[in-house]
Amino acid sequence: MKKVYTHNDRFMVFQVKQLLDDKGIDCFIKNEFAIGAVGELSAVDAAPEVWIVDEEWLPKVEQFIRRFEDQPESSESWLCKTCNELNEPNFEVCWKCGTDIYDN
Repeated sequence: MKKVYTHNDRFMVFQVKQLLDDKGIDCFIKNEFAIGAVGELSAVDAAPEVWIVDEEWLPKVEQFIRRFEDQPESSESWLCKTCNELNEPNFEVCWKCGTDIYDN
């Protein structure tokens, strides 16, 4: 098992977990409810973390997380190269055929 992501914003942690789940990578969140223990624990020790079960996925997971963190805020729709469907800017996966925007 290997820790691959941590952030004080639980929403960001859950987005990364969902990203990895969508890719079929076995992962879990550690310290999900530890924020209530801040004071007894340091804030650093209570931050939620995403862990992967199989470390062989580590290079791919790091790549996925880099893309996630580096994605620009876009206000432009995008055209799926697989099915030619126009997708809203907030969609990372084509709503019609399921093609990932990064595979597009």
